[in-house]
Amino acid sequence: MLLSLKKLLNNRKWLLVAGSIMLLAVLTGCTSMETMTEDQLRSGNFWERNVVLYFTLALNTFADWFNGEYVLAILLLTIIVRTAILPLTIKQMRSSKEMQKLQPKLVELKKKYKDNPQKQQEETVKLFQQHNVNPMAGCLPILIQMPVFIALYNAIYLNDEIRHHTFLWLQLGEPDKWVLPILAALTTFIQSKMMMSQQPAQPAMQFMTLVFPVLIFIMSMQFPAALPLYWVFSNIYTIIQNFFLYRNNDKEVQPAK
Repeated sequence: MLLSLKKLLNNRKWLLVAGSIMLLAVLTGCTSMETMTEDQLRSGNFWERNVVLYFTLALNTFADWFNGEYVLAILLLTIIVRTAILPLTIKQMRSSKEMQKLQPKLVELKKKYKDNPQKQQEETVKLFQQHNVNPMAGCLPILIQMPVFIALYNAIYLNDEIRHHTFLWLQLGEPDKWVLPILAALTTFIQSKMMMSQQPAQPAMQFMTLVFPVLIFIMSMQFPAALPLYWVFSNIYTIIQNFFLYRNNDKEVQPAK
């Protein structure tokens, strides 16, 4: 049985929240406290030897390029990964813009057929088909990105070399109790706020904007410093990316005719 469109749209909002919380839960519990060498990864489980190993090899190779500096290796790998998934991000942005354009018409349909939910659903589906809009398209890039981020997380968390590396006051294998957690939470809030400002007001997104940075802060206080460092780099990349992607958004987004 098909879900009603109303349920579908609500699922779209809450899927973003549920997916983010699920990702954090997976990251919290998917690894042990022990690090693993390249040889151990090669003889590990399917995920470790076929996915995490190659992220680890990349980190170690980049560190060799920078004379053993793993902070620069994490930065470079973050840039490569985020750039590789940029097409998905652009697709998500375009989907969001198309939904924005349809918002006035969706409100009209809701008012016009408020006493006839079935007719409202039919007309809304027609509207989406007419403008070639998939209301779930904005969620798919996020779901596709999750395995990539988990693999990168594992490659950093399990890396034996990173665990013993130092940078400034940081011991990358030990938690940093304040500076990095604050930076990770702050940059997460900024990039979430930027996304919120470009979308119709949604309680689920407002919930994410407030709760997600708190979760990042708490987790950053518990994890080795290399992980919140990756989050900070990733968030800064996203903030810069969103600035360029959304800077002309007000001019481009016009109500659909």
